[in-house]
Amino acid sequence: MSKINIPDWDVENNEFWNNKGKKLASKNLWLSIPALLLAFSVWLMWGMVIVQMKKLGFNLGLPAETPEHLRRINELLWTLPAIAGLSGATLRIPNSFLIAVGGGRNVIFLTTALLLIPTVAAGVALQDVNTPFFIFALLAALSGFGGGNFASSMSNISFFFPKRVQGTSLGLNAGLGNLGVSVMQFVIPIVIAGGVFGAVAGGGLPLVEVDGSKAVGTLVYIQNAAWVWVPLLIISVIAAFFGMNNLKFATPALGNYFLEFSKIILLIFFGVVAAGFGGWLLIGLKLNMWLVLPITILITVLLMKFLSPGELKENLNRQFSIFKSKHNWIMTIIYTMTFGSFIGYSASFPKLIQDVFGYLPDGGVNPNAPNPMTWAFLGPMLGALIRPLGGWLSDKVNSGSKVTTWSTIAQVGAALGVAYFIVQAKGVETPETYWWPFFVLFMILFIATGVGNGSTFRSIPYIFSKEQAGPVLGWTSAIAAYGAFIIPKVFGQQIKAGHAEYALYGFTAYYLICLLLNWYYYDRKNSLIKC
Repeated sequence: MSKINIPDWDVENNEFWNNKGKKLASKNLWLSIPALLLAFSVWLMWGMVIVQMKKLGFNLGLPAETPEHLRRINELLWTLPAIAGLSGATLRIPNSFLIAVGGGRNVIFLTTALLLIPTVAAGVALQDVNTPFFIFALLAALSGFGGGNFASSMSNISFFFPKRVQGTSLGLNAGLGNLGVSVMQFVIPIVIAGGVFGAVAGGGLPLVEVDGSKAVGTLVYIQNAAWVWVPLLIISVIAAFFGMNNLKFATPALGNYFLEFSKIILLIFFGVVAAGFGGWLLIGLKLNMWLVLPITILITVLLMKFLSPGELKENLNRQFSIFKSKHNWIMTIIYTMTFGSFIGYSASFPKLIQDVFGYLPDGGVNPNAPNPMTWAFLGPMLGALIRPLGGWLSDKVNSGSKVTTWSTIAQVGAALGVAYFIVQAKGVETPETYWWPFFVLFMILFIATGVGNGSTFRSIPYIFSKEQAGPVLGWTSAIAAYGAFIIPKVFGQQIKAGHAEYALYGFTAYYLICLLLNWYYYDRKNSLIKC
């Protein structure tokens, strides 16, 4: 137990940090990063999978006989990454508080192991084009385990490192972890091209839609988009179990594995119930998403607050003190602008490319369209890789708020530019003419979200105490993760209405609000808090 559970931890003491803390913290960071990378890969894989599902003729158990039926199927395909986004964001709420009750090593091990459920199940379901929608909706919801893991991972790493390097350490964990989106978007096109896992993973499905140089009838092994993560997850689970540590400083009541794992499972169960209820409101009752979101968040918090057993409830009540701080809510809004945009655009980018450039005004396929599978991974890759630089730069200039200001201005300009070229591409016979300016501006948008996200990692530890910074990082990331639900949903609605650019106009208005909040509370000359 002594090797796994660390009783003494004082990283603000330079002697302790140099003699013991730095080596142990670095080991946990470099085991945390691949686990988080795989979590993002599983969570966001539906944004890539649905592009192929449409080309392979997946009918979601519905008739595909008329243009109206096909539009309905396309709308439901857009719903799958939105469901994964809703679930992952909701599960971040309990994950925000897991480290204090279950221990960092225990949490990372268990939450990573849970990702085997949706990956194995999706590997089976994707072998049949007639698999009904509710099966895919359930699997997309279970993929949300990966989205939830970010909150507990960031909270855990925040305890291991001193304040002076929090921007860099948290930026590395988040940035290289978020790289899982880009890795997923790069790997999936490769593994679905052949039977790399042999007969055990199933046979290929024939294309029913021409895609560039690919002919109708080409076999696609779409199930490999899920199977590819299974062996990597098993390795990461084993590494977390045997290599990571729990800190007594972060989790005072350490020492009983059964109780620690029971608390983790119970809080995750609350998140699953709330996410399931939110999904039912969204799909079953067809409620507006702006009603579904607050209801889902409120149910999650209430389940945790009132149904947790005594000792766990007392621990949660102490952590819930963050809700009394106005700065928790301000940073939630600002953090959502950065990470929420990154994760939402990551989930939407492949399908957005297909819908904006892949079809001609008469509804036919554009033979000169860019292939989403070729380009989509670059945006998330740049946004993820630049994130540590945003944290490092904030540490160097001694101000996260200043870096946030300039990255927000870049987001505003890039979003408006992308909207402009979407308008130009709409309704013309050669939409690919506008591909390169659209693509370059979208890359700038991804980079700006990454830099801004890295700068918020530096700000939060300076605004809040060490005990509150972890839960605040988890909570803000939980709400921000709803971007993976909101942005695909908004794009899907606006594309159906014929005005994808309207989505970007709305996002831009939100960015301007965040720019004002960041300036007034943290970046102006007379602000009370300098971060």
